[in-house]
Amino acid sequence: MSTAFQRIFPQARPIIGMIHLRALPGTPAYGSDDALILETALEEAALYKKAGLDALMLENMHDVPYVRRQVGPEITAMMTLVAHEVRKQTQLPCGLQILAGANRQALAVAKAADLQFIRAEGFVYGHLADEGYMDADAGELLRYRRQIEAEHIAIFTDIKKKHSAHQLTADVDIVETAQTAAYFRSDALILTGAATGQQANLNELNQVQQAVDLPVLLGSGITLDNLAVCLQADALIVGSWFKEKGHWANALSYDRVARFMDRVRQLRDST
Repeated sequence: MSTAFQRIFPQARPIIGMIHLRALPGTPAYGSDDALILETALEEAALYKKAGLDALMLENMHDVPYVRRQVGPEITAMMTLVAHEVRKQTQLPCGLQILAGANRQALAVAKAADLQFIRAEGFVYGHLADEGYMDADAGELLRYRRQIEAEHIAIFTDIKKKHSAHQLTADVDIVETAQTAAYFRSDALILTGAATGQQANLNELNQVQQAVDLPVLLGSGITLDNLAVCLQADALIVGSWFKEKGHWANALSYDRVARFMDRVRQLRDST
């Protein structure tokens, strides 16, 4: 088991709540109200903490359509501001992802904002994403982490990620992909379904857990109904189910978060 993961999450089977930031400056859906971006994020962070979430993760999911591997300084600046304030207010372990595949920028934000981890896509093996072909970046990313002295920040990596075509690597199965990511020094692995809100394959979860000595997280499709089986994973990243009507773009529902965490505590107590 990754020592970085254990350092960040002393609680077994942690639940990580997603904060989908309002559209950021310069993106098509930007609402020209920077104060509201920060205010909404802080409100959601406070609700998550009140409900007993173990950690938080920020993401610029409303910035559609995404650009591949690069975002402007206006994005990193705003995400640094919001991440710093969320971390300061909650004192919870915090991470972030910058879409799409802007892993170096995510590391820079995490270091500046005192975050503990990032979620990186395209770490090993190339794939065809919504934004176009995305090549692997493990070598460059880990060298950059060393260069900026951010090795205390863990890198959790998606493998065979959602919203992507993997025909180019069809002869490399999920286990081989996981083993390569582990060999390339990933700190933890993330499995997802085919799209946001879709459940990951639990048979693949079991196969990957048996094949590598790394934490394996589920990163999509977790609901109150499938929570018990999904807690086979080492951690859960939950976003869509916590929103009104279970859709990622809707407002956060404290009632849904509280009911989910009540069930988490019941399951933890029973085991």
